Amino acid sequence: MSKPVIGVTTSRRSGWRIFPLVALNVWLVGGRAVRWVAGREADIDAVDGIIIGGGDDISPDLYGGRLVTSARLDPARDKLERGLVRAAFERGKPVLGICRGSQMLNVASGGTLHQDAYGVYEASHRVWTILPRKTVRICEETRLAGLSGTKPMRINALHSQAVDQLGDGLRVAALDNGGMIQAIERTSDPFALGVQWHPEHLFYAHRQRAIFRALVTAAAACRDQANQIETVRKDVEETPHIL
Repeated sequence: MSKPVIGVTTSRRSGWRIFPLVALNVWLVGGRAVRWVAGREADIDAVDGIIIGGGDDISPDLYGGRLVTSARLDPARDKLERGLVRAAFERGKPVLGICRGSQMLNVASGGTLHQDAYGVYEASHRVWTILPRKTVRICEETRLAGLSGTKPMRINALHSQAVDQLGDGLRVAALDNGGMIQAIERTSDPFALGVQWHPEHLFYAHRQRAIFRALVTAAAACRDQANQIETVRKDVEETPHIL
């Protein structure tokens, strides 16, 4: 059987160097990644799951916030990704949000963001590195805990924004030492998980690979279910009706 296909959104600025790393992580757990950028076709029906990648800040216009001068925005990407997240939920397809993608998962569900996260959470350990130099606490009885356990997790950090008010159907899955939200997840199907860090840079860590594996596994299940439904539909159409 073919590998589940995962659509991956990236920045138009830096996606050319980030996508191969995300694609490697998807491949390591049995999937195949295709790249999406704003301005090109992104067909949700052509994939089995999606990853909303990191990069640009999200415009506060999407959640009624106030623009800060340091923000680097891409309105076309905002529109694309919000639409993809909502379409994935409607079609029962799994979603993984990475850094900005976690924030978009929240915004697309009706939540809000802190634009200056470390200005709000002054006690949070601020780092800017792809190396695992920050520690987060995984919340018990969450999907993330089921994937990675509840031991403190060492992560990286490349963000300035963070989740403020949670969107509909979401819950907190991880926090840092200062109380800043570091992961969120849907409380019901389809599978949707957002992590504030960049697991694609930590592919050597089994707890980070587990995150990608969960997405690909959910995508395979979604595809198989859709195929079964289509098979039943065809069988019904081809069966002679006896009056």
